[in-house]
Amino acid sequence: MKLTKSLFGAILLFITLIGCKSSDPLPKIVQLTHGTYNHDLDNNDNFSPDGKWLAYDTRTGIGGIGGSPSVERVNVETGKVEELFVVKDNRSWGPGAGAVSYHPTENRVIFIHGLAFCSEKNPYQQWKRTGTMVNDTQPNVPVQMDARDVTLPYTPGALRGGTHRHEWSKDGKWVGYTYNDAIMKVLEDSTGILWNLRTVAVSTKLKPVTVDHSGEGENLSGEYYSVVVVRVVPNPHPGSDEISNAASDSWVGTGSYVKQDGKKQVARAFLGKVRSKNNQPVDELFVADIPDSINVPGEFGPLEGTPSTFPMPPKGTVQRRLTFTAETAHPGCGGVVRSSSDGKWIAYMAADAKGKQQIFLISPDGGKSWKITEHPAGVQSCVRWSPDNRSVCYQSENSIVVCKISDEPFEKRFQRITPVSKEELSNIVWSADGKTIAFNRPIKAEGAKDVWKQIFYVKIK
Repeated sequence: MKLTKSLFGAILLFITLIGCKSSDPLPKIVQLTHGTYNHDLDNNDNFSPDGKWLAYDTRTGIGGIGGSPSVERVNVETGKVEELFVVKDNRSWGPGAGAVSYHPTENRVIFIHGLAFCSEKNPYQQWKRTGTMVNDTQPNVPVQMDARDVTLPYTPGALRGGTHRHEWSKDGKWVGYTYNDAIMKVLEDSTGILWNLRTVAVSTKLKPVTVDHSGEGENLSGEYYSVVVVRVVPNPHPGSDEISNAASDSWVGTGSYVKQDGKKQVARAFLGKVRSKNNQPVDELFVADIPDSINVPGEFGPLEGTPSTFPMPPKGTVQRRLTFTAETAHPGCGGVVRSSSDGKWIAYMAADAKGKQQIFLISPDGGKSWKITEHPAGVQSCVRWSPDNRSVCYQSENSIVVCKISDEPFEKRFQRITPVSKEELSNIVWSADGKTIAFNRPIKAEGAKDVWKQIFYVKIK
Protein backbone atom coordinates (compact mmCIF):
# COMPACT_ATOMS: atom_id res chain seq x y z
CA MET A 1 0.00 0.00 0.00
CA LYS A 2 1.39 3.38 -1.01
CA LEU A 3 1.17 6.01 1.75
CA THR A 4 0.21 9.56 0.87
CA LYS A 5 2.21 12.36 2.44
CA SER A 6 -0.73 13.36 4.64
CA LEU A 7 -1.30 9.81 5.87
CA PHE A 8 2.43 9.34 6.54
CA GLY A 9 2.46 12.60 8.49
CA ALA A 10 -0.50 11.50 10.58
CA ILE A 11 1.18 8.20 11.41
CA LEU A 12 4.43 9.97 12.32
CA LEU A 13 2.56 12.36 14.63
CA PHE A 14 0.84 9.41 16.32
CA ILE A 15 4.19 7.70 16.89
CA THR A 16 5.78 10.78 18.42
CA LEU A 17 2.92 11.18 20.87
CA ILE A 18 3.18 7.64 22.22
CA GLY A 19 3.75 7.83 25.96
CA CYS A 20 1.93 11.15 26.35
CA LYS A 21 -1.27 11.23 28.34
CA SER A 22 -4.14 11.53 25.89
CA SER A 23 -6.05 13.69 28.35
CA ASP A 24 -3.21 16.21 28.56
CA PRO A 25 -2.62 18.04 25.26
CA LEU A 26 0.95 19.11 24.64
CA PRO A 27 1.78 22.78 25.17
CA LYS A 28 2.76 24.87 22.19
CA ILE A 29 6.51 24.87 21.48
CA VAL A 30 7.81 28.34 20.63
CA GLN A 31 11.13 28.96 18.87
CA LEU A 32 12.63 32.01 20.50
CA THR A 33 15.94 32.55 18.66
CA HIS A 34 16.61 32.41 14.92
CA GLY A 35 20.07 33.87 14.24
CA THR A 36 22.62 31.87 12.24
CA TYR A 37 24.88 31.18 15.24
CA ASN A 38 24.62 29.08 18.40
CA HIS A 39 22.51 30.18 21.36
CA ASP A 40 23.78 27.87 24.11
CA LEU A 41 22.03 27.72 27.50
CA ASP A 42 24.68 25.27 28.81
CA ASN A 43 22.43 23.80 31.56
CA ASN A 44 22.76 26.87 33.79
CA ASP A 45 20.37 29.26 35.56
CA ASN A 46 19.54 31.23 32.45
CA PHE A 47 16.26 32.96 33.37
CA SER A 48 16.41 36.50 34.73
CA PRO A 49 14.81 36.90 38.18
CA ASP A 50 11.61 38.31 36.63
CA GLY A 51 11.47 35.47 34.07
CA LYS A 52 11.41 37.88 31.09
CA TRP A 53 14.90 37.16 29.73
CA LEU A 54 17.07 34.15 28.93
CA ALA A 55 20.86 34.55 28.90
CA TYR A 56 23.08 32.38 26.71
CA ASP A 57 26.47 32.27 24.99
CA THR A 58 27.38 32.11 21.31
CA ARG A 59 30.05 29.40 21.37
CA THR A 60 31.33 27.95 18.13
CA GLY A 61 31.49 24.32 17.10
CA ILE A 62 35.28 24.32 16.80
CA GLY A 63 36.40 26.59 19.62
CA GLY A 64 33.64 25.80 22.12
CA ILE A 65 33.47 28.32 24.95
CA GLY A 66 36.87 29.67 23.94
CA GLY A 67 35.37 30.47 20.55
CA SER A 68 32.31 32.20 22.02
CA PRO A 69 32.63 35.90 21.16
CA SER A 70 29.73 37.11 23.28
CA VAL A 71 27.14 36.59 25.96
CA GLU A 72 23.62 37.70 25.05
CA ARG A 73 20.06 37.61 26.33
CA VAL A 74 16.72 37.26 24.56
CA ASN A 75 13.35 38.56 25.73
CA VAL A 76 10.90 35.68 26.17
CA GLU A 77 7.89 37.88 25.33
CA THR A 78 9.23 39.84 22.34
CA GLY A 79 12.24 37.89 21.01
CA LYS A 80 14.40 41.01 21.30
CA VAL A 81 18.12 40.18 21.58
CA GLU A 82 20.57 42.26 23.62
CA GLU A 83 24.33 41.90 24.02
CA LEU A 84 25.56 41.63 27.60
CA PHE A 85 29.26 41.22 26.94
CA VAL A 86 31.40 41.11 23.79
CA VAL A 87 34.98 39.85 23.53
CA LYS A 88 36.70 42.07 20.99
CA ASP A 89 38.60 40.28 18.23
CA ASN A 90 37.81 36.85 19.67
CA ARG A 91 39.30 33.83 17.89
CA SER A 92 38.63 30.10 17.99
CA TRP A 93 41.43 29.77 20.56
CA GLY A 94 39.94 32.38 22.90
CA PRO A 95 39.66 34.18 25.17
CA GLY A 96 35.92 33.44 24.89
CA ALA A 97 32.97 34.17 27.17
CA GLY A 98 30.33 31.58 27.96
CA ALA A 99 28.32 29.34 30.31
CA VAL A 100 26.25 32.23 31.68
CA SER A 101 23.98 32.21 34.76
CA TYR A 102 21.68 34.85 36.22
CA HIS A 103 21.75 35.96 39.85
CA PRO A 104 18.56 34.75 41.61
CA THR A 105 17.40 38.22 42.71
CA GLU A 106 19.64 40.84 41.05
CA ASN A 107 20.07 41.94 37.44
CA ARG A 108 23.53 40.39 37.19
CA VAL A 109 24.96 37.53 35.19
CA ILE A 110 28.15 35.56 35.72
CA PHE A 111 30.05 33.66 33.05
CA ILE A 112 33.37 32.09 32.14
CA HIS A 113 35.98 34.40 30.64
CA GLY A 114 39.22 33.05 29.20
CA LEU A 115 42.45 34.82 30.06
CA ALA A 116 43.06 37.91 27.95
CA PHE A 117 46.50 36.89 26.62
CA CYS A 118 45.18 33.79 24.76
CA SER A 119 46.83 32.98 21.45
CA GLU A 120 46.89 30.12 18.97
CA LYS A 121 49.93 28.67 20.77
CA ASN A 122 48.54 29.48 24.23
CA PRO A 123 44.78 28.90 23.87
CA TYR A 124 41.81 28.92 26.21
CA GLN A 125 42.11 25.97 28.59
CA GLN A 126 40.22 24.47 31.54
CA TRP A 127 42.91 25.81 33.88
CA LYS A 128 43.05 29.26 32.23
CA ARG A 129 39.67 30.90 32.83
CA THR A 130 37.84 32.89 35.49
CA GLY A 131 34.39 34.11 36.49
CA THR A 132 33.26 37.52 35.22
CA MET A 133 30.12 39.41 36.25
CA VAL A 134 28.10 41.99 34.30
CA ASN A 135 25.02 43.97 35.29
CA ASP A 136 22.42 43.56 32.54
CA THR A 137 21.70 47.30 32.69
CA GLN A 138 25.41 48.06 32.14
CA PRO A 139 26.60 45.71 29.39
CA ASN A 140 30.31 45.37 28.67
CA VAL A 141 31.32 46.67 32.12
CA PRO A 142 32.95 43.51 33.56
CA VAL A 143 33.65 42.84 37.23
CA GLN A 144 36.16 40.13 38.13
CA MET A 145 34.60 37.61 40.54
CA ASP A 146 37.41 35.23 41.54
CA ALA A 147 41.01 36.24 42.10
CA ARG A 148 43.80 34.28 40.39
CA ASP A 149 47.43 34.04 41.53
CA VAL A 150 49.93 31.68 39.85
CA THR A 151 53.15 33.26 41.18
CA LEU A 152 54.79 32.69 44.56
CA PRO A 153 53.85 33.54 47.21
CA TYR A 154 50.29 32.41 46.46
CA THR A 155 47.47 34.42 48.00
CA PRO A 156 44.80 33.03 50.37
CA GLY A 157 41.37 33.66 48.86
CA ALA A 158 42.75 33.47 45.33
CA LEU A 159 42.77 30.36 43.14
CA ARG A 160 45.46 29.32 40.66
CA GLY A 161 43.68 27.94 37.63
CA GLY A 162 40.31 28.00 35.93
CA THR A 163 36.74 28.21 37.24
CA HIS A 164 33.78 26.82 35.30
CA ARG A 165 29.93 26.69 35.19
CA HIS A 166 29.39 29.26 37.92
CA GLU A 167 26.17 28.92 39.93
CA TRP A 168 24.85 31.38 42.47
CA SER A 169 23.17 29.91 45.52
CA LYS A 170 19.46 30.75 45.60
CA ASP A 171 20.03 33.13 48.51
CA GLY A 172 22.63 34.97 46.39
CA LYS A 173 25.38 34.69 49.02
CA TRP A 174 27.64 32.15 47.32
CA VAL A 175 28.98 31.15 43.91
CA GLY A 176 29.89 27.49 43.33
CA TYR A 177 31.74 25.95 40.37
CA THR A 178 34.13 23.28 39.18
CA TYR A 179 37.82 24.08 39.12
CA ASN A 180 41.07 22.97 37.45
CA ASP A 181 44.42 24.07 38.88
CA ALA A 182 47.15 25.44 36.58
CA ILE A 183 49.98 24.78 39.05
CA MET A 184 48.98 21.12 39.29
CA LYS A 185 48.89 20.95 35.48
CA VAL A 186 52.53 22.10 35.49
CA LEU A 187 53.29 19.38 38.06
CA GLU A 188 51.55 16.81 35.87
CA ASP A 189 53.59 17.83 32.84
CA SER A 190 56.85 17.56 34.79
CA THR A 191 56.14 14.26 36.61
CA GLY A 192 53.84 12.32 34.28
CA ILE A 193 51.44 11.77 37.21
CA LEU A 194 47.82 12.74 36.56
CA TRP A 195 47.53 15.86 38.73
CA ASN A 196 45.22 17.92 36.49
CA LEU A 197 42.18 16.78 38.47
CA ARG A 198 38.84 18.57 38.42
CA THR A 199 37.45 19.57 41.80
CA VAL A 200 34.84 21.91 43.31
CA ALA A 201 35.37 25.40 44.71
CA VAL A 202 33.20 28.22 46.05
CA SER A 203 33.34 31.99 46.42
CA THR A 204 31.60 34.45 48.71
CA LYS A 205 31.84 38.21 49.14
CA LEU A 206 33.90 38.00 52.31
CA LYS A 207 36.33 40.66 51.08
CA PRO A 208 38.05 41.64 47.84
CA VAL A 209 41.27 39.75 47.14
CA THR A 210 44.18 41.74 45.73
CA VAL A 211 47.12 39.95 44.11
CA ASP A 212 50.38 41.01 42.51
CA HIS A 213 49.61 41.53 38.81
CA SER A 214 52.57 39.65 37.43
CA GLY A 215 52.84 36.31 35.66
CA GLU A 216 52.45 37.69 32.11
CA GLY A 217 48.92 38.85 32.81
CA GLU A 218 47.80 35.57 34.39
CA ASN A 219 47.22 37.09 37.83
CA LEU A 220 43.93 38.85 38.55
CA SER A 221 42.42 40.48 41.61
CA GLY A 222 38.81 39.62 42.41
CA GLU A 223 35.80 40.89 44.34
CA TYR A 224 35.06 37.53 46.02
CA TYR A 225 37.04 35.27 48.36
CA SER A 226 37.49 31.79 46.87
CA VAL A 227 38.50 28.37 48.20
CA VAL A 228 38.54 24.74 47.09
CA VAL A 229 36.07 22.64 49.13
CA VAL A 230 36.64 19.11 47.76
CA ARG A 231 39.87 17.14 48.18
CA VAL A 232 40.96 15.00 45.20
CA VAL A 233 43.91 12.59 44.81
CA PRO A 234 45.47 11.04 41.66
CA ASN A 235 45.08 7.40 42.71
CA PRO A 236 42.17 6.74 45.10
CA HIS A 237 42.60 3.62 47.21
CA PRO A 238 40.28 0.89 45.81
CA GLY A 239 37.17 0.50 47.94
CA SER A 240 37.73 3.81 49.78
CA ASP A 241 35.88 7.15 49.70
CA GLU A 242 38.86 8.93 48.13
CA ILE A 243 38.09 10.56 44.78
CA SER A 244 40.09 11.64 41.73
CA ASN A 245 37.47 13.93 40.16
CA ALA A 246 34.59 16.09 41.37
CA ALA A 247 32.00 17.59 39.00
CA SER A 248 28.27 17.83 38.11
CA ASP A 249 27.84 19.94 41.24
CA SER A 250 25.09 22.19 42.61
CA TRP A 251 23.98 23.86 45.84
CA VAL A 252 21.97 21.95 48.42
CA GLY A 253 18.79 23.90 49.21
CA THR A 254 19.06 27.65 48.88
CA GLY A 255 22.77 27.26 49.56
CA SER A 256 22.16 25.48 52.85
CA TYR A 257 19.97 22.72 54.24
CA VAL A 258 18.66 21.95 57.73
CA LYS A 259 20.57 19.16 59.45
CA GLN A 260 18.97 16.64 61.77
CA ASP A 261 20.05 18.75 64.75
CA GLY A 262 18.06 21.69 63.33
CA LYS A 263 21.10 23.76 62.35
CA LYS A 264 21.59 25.20 58.87
CA GLN A 265 24.50 23.86 56.86
CA VAL A 266 26.00 25.37 53.70
CA ALA A 267 26.67 22.52 51.28
CA ARG A 268 27.43 21.61 47.71
CA ALA A 269 26.47 18.24 46.18
CA PHE A 270 28.60 16.66 43.46
CA LEU A 271 29.65 13.45 41.75
CA GLY A 272 33.00 12.11 42.94
CA LYS A 273 34.99 9.46 41.08
CA VAL A 274 35.96 6.64 43.45
CA ARG A 275 37.63 3.31 42.70
CA SER A 276 35.72 0.07 43.27
CA LYS A 277 37.33 -2.82 45.12
CA ASN A 278 38.31 -4.11 41.68
CA ASN A 279 39.94 -0.72 40.96
CA GLN A 280 37.31 0.40 38.42
CA PRO A 281 36.38 4.13 38.27
CA VAL A 282 32.84 4.81 39.50
CA ASP A 283 30.98 8.11 39.97
CA GLU A 284 29.20 8.34 43.34
CA LEU A 285 27.13 11.11 44.92
CA PHE A 286 28.88 13.20 47.58
CA VAL A 287 28.14 16.29 49.65
CA ALA A 288 30.69 18.85 50.84
CA ASP A 289 29.53 20.56 54.04
CA ILE A 290 31.12 24.01 54.05
CA PRO A 291 31.81 26.19 57.10
CA ASP A 292 30.35 29.69 57.29
CA SER A 293 33.90 31.08 57.63
CA ILE A 294 36.03 29.86 54.74
CA ASN A 295 39.20 31.85 55.45
CA VAL A 296 40.68 29.51 58.10
CA PRO A 297 43.10 26.82 56.81
CA GLY A 298 42.14 23.19 57.44
CA GLU A 299 44.03 20.03 58.36
CA PHE A 300 45.25 19.15 54.87
CA GLY A 301 47.23 22.30 54.11
CA PRO A 302 47.06 25.99 53.16
CA LEU A 303 44.01 27.42 51.40
CA GLU A 304 46.23 28.76 48.63
CA GLY A 305 48.15 25.51 48.08
CA THR A 306 51.86 25.00 47.43
CA PRO A 307 53.88 24.32 44.26
CA SER A 308 53.33 20.58 44.80
CA THR A 309 49.86 20.47 46.39
CA PHE A 310 46.33 21.63 45.60
CA PRO A 311 44.69 24.51 47.41
CA MET A 312 43.08 22.75 50.36
CA PRO A 313 39.59 23.04 51.92
CA PRO A 314 39.04 25.40 54.87
CA LYS A 315 38.77 24.20 58.46
CA GLY A 316 35.43 22.55 59.17
CA THR A 317 34.79 21.31 55.62
CA VAL A 318 33.38 17.78 55.64
CA GLN A 319 33.34 15.60 52.52
CA ARG A 320 30.63 12.88 52.72
CA ARG A 321 29.66 10.02 50.42
CA LEU A 322 25.91 9.43 49.98
CA THR A 323 25.69 6.56 47.46
CA PHE A 324 27.43 3.19 47.38
CA THR A 325 26.81 1.67 43.95
CA ALA A 326 30.40 0.67 43.15
CA GLU A 327 29.95 -3.01 44.02
CA THR A 328 26.45 -3.41 42.53
CA ALA A 329 25.42 -4.90 39.19
CA HIS A 330 24.98 -1.43 37.68
CA PRO A 331 27.54 0.87 39.31
CA GLY A 332 27.68 4.64 39.01
CA CYS A 333 25.62 7.83 39.24
CA GLY A 334 25.16 10.44 36.53
CA GLY A 335 23.69 13.75 35.45
CA VAL A 336 24.15 17.14 37.04
CA VAL A 337 22.91 16.56 40.59
CA ARG A 338 20.15 18.94 41.67
CA SER A 339 18.67 19.71 45.08
CA SER A 340 15.16 20.82 45.93
CA SER A 341 15.18 24.42 47.17
CA ASP A 342 14.03 23.31 50.62
CA GLY A 343 17.13 21.13 50.85
CA LYS A 344 15.22 17.94 51.65
CA TRP A 345 16.17 15.97 48.54
CA ILE A 346 19.04 15.65 46.08
CA ALA A 347 18.11 14.28 42.64
CA TYR A 348 20.59 12.24 40.65
CA MET A 349 20.59 9.62 37.89
CA ALA A 350 21.50 5.97 38.31
CA ALA A 351 20.65 2.63 36.72
CA ASP A 352 17.70 0.61 38.00
CA ALA A 353 17.59 -3.20 38.26
CA LYS A 354 17.02 -3.38 34.48
CA GLY A 355 20.07 -1.26 33.74
CA LYS A 356 18.02 1.80 32.66
CA GLN A 357 18.96 5.25 33.88
CA GLN A 358 16.28 6.63 36.21
CA ILE A 359 16.01 9.52 38.65
CA PHE A 360 16.59 8.83 42.33
CA LEU A 361 16.19 11.08 45.36
CA ILE A 362 18.24 10.96 48.54
CA SER A 363 18.45 13.13 51.65
CA PRO A 364 21.61 15.25 52.05
CA ASP A 365 21.99 13.43 55.37
CA GLY A 366 22.26 10.16 53.43
CA GLY A 367 20.24 6.99 53.94
CA LYS A 368 18.02 5.06 51.56
CA SER A 369 17.40 6.45 48.07
CA TRP A 370 13.98 6.69 46.39
CA LYS A 371 13.50 5.90 42.70
CA ILE A 372 10.88 8.29 41.29
CA THR A 373 10.89 7.43 37.56
CA GLU A 374 10.17 4.19 35.71
CA HIS A 375 10.68 4.97 32.03
CA PRO A 376 11.24 1.81 29.94
CA ALA A 377 13.60 3.83 27.73
CA GLY A 378 15.29 5.45 30.72
CA VAL A 379 16.09 9.07 31.51
CA GLN A 380 18.68 10.97 29.49
CA SER A 381 19.65 14.05 31.48
CA CYS A 382 18.76 17.57 32.61
CA VAL A 383 16.99 17.11 35.96
CA ARG A 384 15.39 20.36 37.17
CA TRP A 385 13.15 21.04 40.17
CA SER A 386 9.96 23.06 39.99
CA PRO A 387 10.05 26.18 42.19
CA ASP A 388 7.48 24.63 44.57
CA ASN A 389 9.55 21.41 44.86
CA ARG A 390 6.54 19.29 43.93
CA SER A 391 7.90 18.13 40.56
CA VAL A 392 11.03 17.60 38.53
CA CYS A 393 11.46 17.91 34.79
CA TYR A 394 14.00 16.04 32.70
CA GLN A 395 14.73 14.58 29.28
CA SER A 396 13.58 11.13 28.14
CA GLU A 397 13.40 9.95 24.52
CA ASN A 398 14.35 13.47 23.42
CA SER A 399 11.22 14.85 25.05
CA ILE A 400 10.72 16.95 28.18
CA VAL A 401 8.85 15.18 30.96
CA VAL A 402 7.43 16.63 34.17
CA CYS A 403 7.08 14.16 37.04
CA LYS A 404 5.33 14.82 40.35
CA ILE A 405 7.02 13.82 43.59
CA SER A 406 4.45 11.62 45.35
CA ASP A 407 3.58 8.03 46.25
CA GLU A 408 1.08 7.71 43.39
CA PRO A 409 1.75 5.14 40.63
CA PHE A 410 4.27 6.45 38.12
CA GLU A 411 1.82 6.46 35.20
CA LYS A 412 -0.29 8.99 37.11
CA ARG A 413 2.63 11.20 38.08
CA PHE A 414 4.39 11.97 34.79
CA GLN A 415 3.40 14.02 31.77
CA ARG A 416 5.28 14.71 28.57
CA ILE A 417 5.22 18.36 27.63
CA THR A 418 7.09 17.94 24.33
CA PRO A 419 6.70 14.94 21.99
CA VAL A 420 9.05 12.00 21.73
CA SER A 421 11.46 12.84 18.93
CA LYS A 422 14.53 11.72 17.04
CA GLU A 423 15.84 15.27 17.33
CA GLU A 424 18.11 15.90 20.28
CA LEU A 425 17.24 18.53 22.88
CA SER A 426 19.34 19.73 25.81
CA ASN A 427 19.89 22.31 28.56
CA ILE A 428 16.45 22.36 30.16
CA VAL A 429 15.85 25.32 32.49
CA TRP A 430 12.74 26.18 34.54
CA SER A 431 11.70 29.78 35.26
CA ALA A 432 11.40 30.95 38.87
CA ASP A 433 7.61 31.37 38.59
CA GLY A 434 7.26 27.79 37.34
CA LYS A 435 5.35 28.82 34.21
CA THR A 436 8.01 28.43 31.52
CA ILE A 437 10.50 25.72 30.58
CA ALA A 438 13.17 26.60 28.03
CA PHE A 439 15.61 24.32 26.21
CA ASN A 440 18.05 24.05 23.31
CA ARG A 441 17.58 22.18 20.06
CA PRO A 442 19.90 22.28 17.00
CA ILE A 443 18.05 23.07 13.76
CA LYS A 444 18.71 24.53 10.33
CA ALA A 445 17.79 28.16 10.05
CA GLU A 446 15.55 29.04 7.13
CA GLY A 447 17.65 29.31 3.97
CA ALA A 448 20.84 28.22 5.77
CA LYS A 449 23.02 25.17 5.20
CA ASP A 450 24.42 24.88 8.73
CA VAL A 451 22.74 23.62 11.90
CA TRP A 452 22.59 26.07 14.81
CA LYS A 453 21.60 25.57 18.43
CA GLN A 454 18.42 27.60 19.04
CA ILE A 455 16.35 28.34 22.15
CA PHE A 456 12.78 27.10 22.45
CA TYR A 457 10.26 27.30 25.28
CA VAL A 458 6.91 25.94 26.40
CA LYS A 459 4.38 27.50 28.75
CA ILE A 460 2.96 25.07 31.29
CA LYS A 461 0.05 25.23 33.71
